[in-house]
Amino acid sequence: MLEDLDPSQRLQLIKFVCSFAWADLEVRPEERSFIARLVERLELDARERRQVRRWLDRPPAADSVDPMTIPPMHRKSFLEAIEGVVAADGEISVEERETLAVLRDLLA
Repeated sequence: MLEDLDPSQRLQLIKFVCSFAWADLEVRPEERSFIARLVERLELDARERRQVRRWLDRPPAADSVDPMTIPPMHRKSFLEAIEGVVAADGEISVEERETLAVLRDLLA
């Protein structure tokens, strides 16, 4: 399904993933590794990769990750990628769990 995303949707996906990596106020090494692998799968270009590095240094603005902007046909892919980063470190914090529950409700 990721191959069906256009360039702007790929960047939107990684922005959401980075945002969720920050849900517990820190991006752990395992989450960074997950994101690096996702960047490779998405075949992001150099400019997009620089943007991802910025999002890993500082989370994307909250108003730039509105779940209602996720195209309905890609919601499952977004949710799977987000669930992947949340679980990447082997621990799901209360903050991550709550934020993920809200996202699931919004996308249902």
